[in-house]
Amino acid sequence: MKAAKHLLSRLKQSQLAFYTIILMLLNGKVWGQEESNYESSWESLHQHSCPEWFKDAKFGIFMHWGVMSVVKENDGWYGRHMYMKTGGEWGNDYYDHLKNYGHPSEFGYKDLIPKWKAENWNPEALVAFYKDIGAKYIVPVAVHHDNFDLYDSSFQPWNSVNMGPKRDVIGEWKKAAGKYGLRFGVSSHSDRAWSWLNPSHGHDTEGAYKGMPYDGNLTLDDGKGTWWEGCDPADLYTRPHKEDEAPDKDYCDTWYKRTIDLTDKYQPDLIYFDGPLPMVCSGKACSEAREWTKNYGLSFAAHYYNENRKRNKGTNEAIIAIKEWGPGSVPDTKPVVLDIEKGGADKILEYPWQTDTSLSGTWFWNGSGYSEISDTIVIHNMCDVVSKNGNYLLNVGLTADGVLPDHEKRTLENIGEWLKINGEAIYETRPWIQFGEGRTKVETGHFKQNKEPYTSKDIRFTTKGDVLYAIFMGWPDSGKVIVESVAKGSVLYSQKIESVGLLGYDGKLSWKQTPKGLVVKLPKRRPGNYAYTLKIK
Repeated sequence: MKAAKHLLSRLKQSQLAFYTIILMLLNGKVWGQEESNYESSWESLHQHSCPEWFKDAKFGIFMHWGVMSVVKENDGWYGRHMYMKTGGEWGNDYYDHLKNYGHPSEFGYKDLIPKWKAENWNPEALVAFYKDIGAKYIVPVAVHHDNFDLYDSSFQPWNSVNMGPKRDVIGEWKKAAGKYGLRFGVSSHSDRAWSWLNPSHGHDTEGAYKGMPYDGNLTLDDGKGTWWEGCDPADLYTRPHKEDEAPDKDYCDTWYKRTIDLTDKYQPDLIYFDGPLPMVCSGKACSEAREWTKNYGLSFAAHYYNENRKRNKGTNEAIIAIKEWGPGSVPDTKPVVLDIEKGGADKILEYPWQTDTSLSGTWFWNGSGYSEISDTIVIHNMCDVVSKNGNYLLNVGLTADGVLPDHEKRTLENIGEWLKINGEAIYETRPWIQFGEGRTKVETGHFKQNKEPYTSKDIRFTTKGDVLYAIFMGWPDSGKVIVESVAKGSVLYSQKIESVGLLGYDGKLSWKQTPKGLVVKLPKRRPGNYAYTLKIK
C-alpha cells in the first residue's frame, strides 16, 4: 500500500514537471536560457552569470602585438610618450624616437605602420603551442590605445588589412583558435585613444624644433602622394582637444560602431576592456560627462550578450572583462568578470574574476630577453589566483615579425610541464571553504602582484567533486607536509579522509590525521618542480 502511494506521488510530480516544461516552452523559456533580452542598464545585465567554460578554463594567453612591437625597449606607451618631450607618465620615448626615427613632425607614429610586416607570423603554429602547454583560451589585442585596428574594420581605415602586414590578424587568430578548440577572446582599448593620442597634436615648446607641429596636426589633403594617401590622420589620432575634455559624440559613436563591428564579425567568447565599461575617461570634464558617455558601454554590453545568446540557442557564453577604477566604476560585478591587472585578491571573491600579467614586465615585446617574473612565481601566483576563484591570463609579447621570443617560449614550456602533472588541481576546480594557509600574504588591487616565491608552508586549496587538492609551494626539507586546515576535528575530518595521494607519484603515501593537521610523508623523489599537489579524497 505504501509503495502504491509513493508511486502515485511520483506520477503526480512527473505530471507537474511535464506541464511546467510545456508552460516554459509556451513562454519562450527553456532551462539555461535567460528570462529576457538584455537592456542597457546594470539592472538588466544582472541576469547574466559567468559561463561554465570560463570557470573551468583557469589559464589563458594574452598577446600584445602590433605597431608598437616595431620599437625595441618600448614601455607599451610609446605611441603617446614619443610626443611628450616632458611630462611622460613614466620614462620618456621622445629622445629615443628623435635619435632612431627623426622628429615627430617628420616621422610620427603612423610612419611606424609600414615597418610592422609580420613576415614570420604563423598563428596556427602558435595556437597549437599554446594548446600544448595547457592554455584554454587566447586573448589577442584587437586594438590598443594607439587606435589601429588589427582586423578588417568597417569604420577605421587605419587597420592591419589596409596597411602594415595587410592581414586580418584577428580573423587568423580566430580561425586558429577554432581549429585547436581554444576559447577565443579579444582585447579592445580604443576608448583610451581620445586622451592617449592627444599629445600628437602638440609641438616642441623649445629647442631646434620649437613651434614645429607634430604629425597629429596633418590633414587628409596632406596625404596626397604619400603612402597613407586617402586616410585621414584624424581617424587615427582623433581631433585636437583640451587635455580634460570629454570625448565628443562623433568619437563615441565611432567607438560604438567599431566595437560592435569587431564582436559581430569575429564573435569572441570574451572581450577585455582596459578599464570600466567604456566610455569612461579621467579628469574633471570626463567625470561630468560620464552620465551620457557610459550609455555606450551599457548598450554595447546588452548587444554583445544578446547576440551571443542567439548564437548559442538561448545560453549566454559571453564574457566582458573590465577593471574597477575606484568606487562606483563597476556597480555590479556579477554580470562581468572583474580583471585585476598585475594583482590579486586577499580572499575568495564571490564571482569569478581574472588577473592579467605579463612575463616581460611591459606588455609589448621590449627586446630585453628576460622576464620580470620567474617560472616559479608565475606558477605560484597562478595557484593563488585559482584558489580564490580567479583565472590567470598571462601575456606574451611577440616580436615585430610575429615570433614568440625564446625566453618566453621556455617559460610557457615549463608551465606546460607543470600543468601536465598538476593540471587536475587547476582545471575545472572550484574554491574550497578557505583559499589556503601559510605565511605569504597577497594584497587586493592592481599592480600588487607577488614577485617572490612562496614557501613550502604556503598551501593553496581547490576542490572538484569529493576531492580536496592541497598545492604546497615548495618541497619541505623535513620530507613531510603538514596541512593544518584538515586537522583532526576540523570541518573535513567529519567527512572522513579515504585516501591521500601526490599528483605525479604512483606509489602509496604514509599519512595520518592528527589534531595538528594532516601529516603526509613525502617520497624521496620530487614529481616535477615549482609546486606539488596532494589529492585528498
